[in-house]
Amino acid sequence: MDWDNARVFLALHRAGTLRGAAEKLEIDQATVGRRLASLEKSLGARLFLRTPAGYVPTPAGELAAQAASQMEQGAEQLQRQMQGIDERLCGVVRVAATDTSARHFLVPALQRLRESHPGIRVVLSTSTLITNLTKREADIAVRTLRPDSPDLIARHLKRLHTGIYASKSYVKKRGLPEPGTALKGHDVVVYQRAAAPQMADQVCGESVANANVAMEISTGLLMIDCVQAGMGLAELPTHVGDKTPGLVRIWPERKSPYDMWLVLHSDLNRTARVRAVADAIIAAYEAHVE
Repeated sequence: MDWDNARVFLALHRAGTLRGAAEKLEIDQATVGRRLASLEKSLGARLFLRTPAGYVPTPAGELAAQAASQMEQGAEQLQRQMQGIDERLCGVVRVAATDTSARHFLVPALQRLRESHPGIRVVLSTSTLITNLTKREADIAVRTLRPDSPDLIARHLKRLHTGIYASKSYVKKRGLPEPGTALKGHDVVVYQRAAAPQMADQVCGESVANANVAMEISTGLLMIDCVQAGMGLAELPTHVGDKTPGLVRIWPERKSPYDMWLVLHSDLNRTARVRAVADAIIAAYEAHVE
């Protein structure tokens, strides 16, 4: 099975349409069609049924998908292993983190790294979603969850805390909430359940069952903006909330701990440029004092 054809076949198997596969691979639809025809001819089997809803794999197509997935895993492993013996302090390193982690820790760390290693180019992506390091969606991830995959290396960065915050204008207008009332009579800003399910129903252990949910957001920076705008109470990292102009901390004795982890694939641990970026991020967290 030709890997170039198999790669296109896998994209079509996952997307279900020529257009979706073409967008994923950044090629045109005609090329996807030609690659599929070439693969079907070489295998002597029809791999998809063409339906109005899209491309549906045949039994032969499902078998081919299993074989192609194994080829993909082998290609990805080879690429990681080749990177793992690269001792050059130059090239691209992909980093994934939340937007608040990026703003308060990664950007300062990477600015300092840039001064000492200008040949390293960082591609920084921010999201609340967990990136797949095995599939090289990123080389390094900064997460709040420790991974359980044996292929990944996790380094504990720091234990941080969250607190409850509101704008001064909100407190002046609405007053302070009473503990144990599930924030009755107050507005709150919470994360969308898909973004942070553990933070959708409570703030620092206080239920929001009696509160008015003013906004559901998907990123930390949006949360800060909403609180600054006086839209309601919200749970923020204390290192963010304490330094944000116009905010006050509600119930200062109330806080929730969370841990930050640096994660990378074991095959990349000895790659010089990846190691340099990881060390810069680690140093930024080690220097932080709450």
